[in-house]
Amino acid sequence: MNKIIALAFLLFTSTISFSQTSKSKSTDTAKPFVLGVIDEIQSKELGEKRILNIYLPEGYKPEDATKYPVIYLLDGSADEDFIHIAGLVQFNSFEWVNQVPKSIVVGIATVDRRRDFTFPTTIEKDQKRFATSGHSDNFIAFIEKELQPFIDKKYKTTDSKTIIGQSLGGLLETEILLKKPSLFNKYVIVSPSIWWNNGSILNQDSVIFQENFNQKTEVYVAVGKEGLTPTEIPRVMEVDANLLTEKIKASKSKNIKVYFDYFPLENHGTILHPAVSNSFKFFYPLQDKE
Repeated sequence: MNKIIALAFLLFTSTISFSQTSKSKSTDTAKPFVLGVIDEIQSKELGEKRILNIYLPEGYKPEDATKYPVIYLLDGSADEDFIHIAGLVQFNSFEWVNQVPKSIVVGIATVDRRRDFTFPTTIEKDQKRFATSGHSDNFIAFIEKELQPFIDKKYKTTDSKTIIGQSLGGLLETEILLKKPSLFNKYVIVSPSIWWNNGSILNQDSVIFQENFNQKTEVYVAVGKEGLTPTEIPRVMEVDANLLTEKIKASKSKNIKVYFDYFPLENHGTILHPAVSNSFKFFYPLQDKE
């Protein structure tokens, strides 16, 4: 009887041991799913280190001669817009879709968007409510003097540069377009917070309005059904987006193109994804490729 019990115990422990070994082997086959690389840059302009989430297109090899357009994404943290925008770029560059050329996506992880995306305001209530605001000039200098040179030096890039931003990010893009238009040649401005400082950005003059402005620049402006802005003086998001579009349309330069897109079924929280998808159709119309 003792021999039978001992044998049964041996078989039982062997089964457990085999099961654990099998589970261990199964677990060992799991691997991380890598969407891109995390890079970082020490910024003197901002006085801090900034995290960059970077998507590299399929087939990207540092040793190859092939170069790629770059898409810069504001609010580019992993828990913000990087993953779904990188997915859109990948999908639209699939061979069977061929809407967008294979591109590098640079997601700029957010630290303080109110500080980085806004210029100084004269509205006292907003000065108090957004105490860190008003330093977009530093962030623009960071993009121009540090970020773009860093990306161009480290990665295989062409001269094609697109920027994507929404809300306060759209306000920052508008400021860049008007003050430093040469930094990008494609702008995806979604639900821009033109209401900041009571719409003063609409009074900003720019070289893009002059006949001799010769950089080919395309601007895509999108807005959803978003209604009133969070301001004491009432403004309407859709109206402001239209005013911005009309201001750009009034340019005397033949090198400026602007597209306006209205999404009546989308709101401020849902518009970015479909807007970016549509912007690719404006920038890269398929009929031009045939």
